Amino acid sequence: MSHCYYHALSSVRRWGGDPEDYLPLHQWFDESKKIIADPRHRALRHHAEGIFMLETVFGVTIRNSARRDVPVRLIGEQHVQEDLGRIPSFADWARLIQPMPWILRGNPAGSPGLDRDLQSARPD
Repeated sequence: MSHCYYHALSSVRRWGGDPEDYLPLHQWFDESKKIIADPRHRALRHHAEGIFMLETVFGVTIRNSARRDVPVRLIGEQHVQEDLGRIPSFADWARLIQPMPWILRGNPAGSPGLDRDLQSARPD
């Protein structure tokens, strides 16, 4: 979906109420468009941890205008699935980052926890 309002309409179809009940949650997911205005913005919050962060920010449930309590996590899952077709982990996004020398600086070759593929990608 291209706009938060359409996500909010989808939430209304699923749980009732008005779009305004859901709009702040969907806008939270897409605030990262402020820093990168293309689909890569989704790497910041469109993943499993982002869904749990949404719950931390907005609470476990919201009460919509139809007086129905709706789990925030379900709203987050709906948003991510509508945009990506699935719920990735943050690791799924991180695997796409191409390590540049400045990213690897301060991690000498052989550092514990440094992925072997990244170690071999280091310029000598």
